[in-house]
Amino acid sequence: MPVISRIVKPTTHKGKKAILKREPKLVEDAKEALCLKGKHTSQVAVDIMKDLYDLKKPNVQMMQKKNDILPFEDIVPLEKFASKYNAPLFIMALHNKKRPHNLVMGRLYEHTLLDMIEFGVENYKGLKDFKIAKISSGIKPLLIFNGELFENNYEYGRIKNLLIDMFQREAVEKIRLQGLEHVLSFTAVENKILLRSYRILLKKSDTKIPRIELEEIGPRADLLCRRNKFASEDLFKQACKKPKALKVKKKKNISEDTLGTTYGRVHVGTQNINSIQTRKMKGLKKTMSEKKSSQKRKVDNSNENVKKLRTTDSID
Repeated sequence: MPVISRIVKPTTHKGKKAILKREPKLVEDAKEALCLKGKHTSQVAVDIMKDLYDLKKPNVQMMQKKNDILPFEDIVPLEKFASKYNAPLFIMALHNKKRPHNLVMGRLYEHTLLDMIEFGVENYKGLKDFKIAKISSGIKPLLIFNGELFENNYEYGRIKNLLIDMFQREAVEKIRLQGLEHVLSFTAVENKILLRSYRILLKKSDTKIPRIELEEIGPRADLLCRRNKFASEDLFKQACKKPKALKVKKKKNISEDTLGTTYGRVHVGTQNINSIQTRKMKGLKKTMSEKKSSQKRKVDNSNENVKKLRTTDSID
């Protein structure tokens, strides 16, 4: 006999609230990330994962126990964890002799793996090693990507998209200048991505716009690109698809540039320039001599017209 799948309805208010939270929305909330340790880890991999955990708060969850998971061999256990905690992003710390100080970043789409990249951590310097003031928790960072590889190389372009997905927060319409406190910089060089983190300092200047200085706060690391597993073009296109309700309808003869400035094109018919009333200016006024000469021309023209009429009448 076929098994009938039963829909279990929530019996408590808390359960109903949890189900409603997981329902799809037109504008989704900031994505949650799950941080977890592998069976074998190193202190460097764990420390940088904890630093990224601190930068991504509060949209992140940390699992304390070690897990016997190898994402590139079997991703199913990780997909179950992510589905349980409703976290489409994950960061995992691993370590072995062949690939020391491993940091795996990835994302899921509909509870299945979409993209995953494995980094080797080199030249690491943590948040604790920088003895300066840190940023406040929950600040939306400015993401800067330096290097032609992010634009010209397919793999680095997908890594850039993954990093944006990992560190962006809620979409905002307006930005306050004092709210810009944190900068995350990613520089692409040969087979490496240099991660740097800065605090923005607004200094006094002679103009209304303050002078900006950057102070490194950590973490600092050189991420060596190792293995990767990217989704196919069709699946990636489907994951990036926007709902119809959010698509902006194109208006005729109206365009917008990358900076958000709106331009409109107005089609005007042929105009008679001679009949248009222009702005009256003192510099364009006629002098007395010009007025007399124009009046004299009018009188002469009228006399000539009268003579022509008399001649035509006499001929008739």
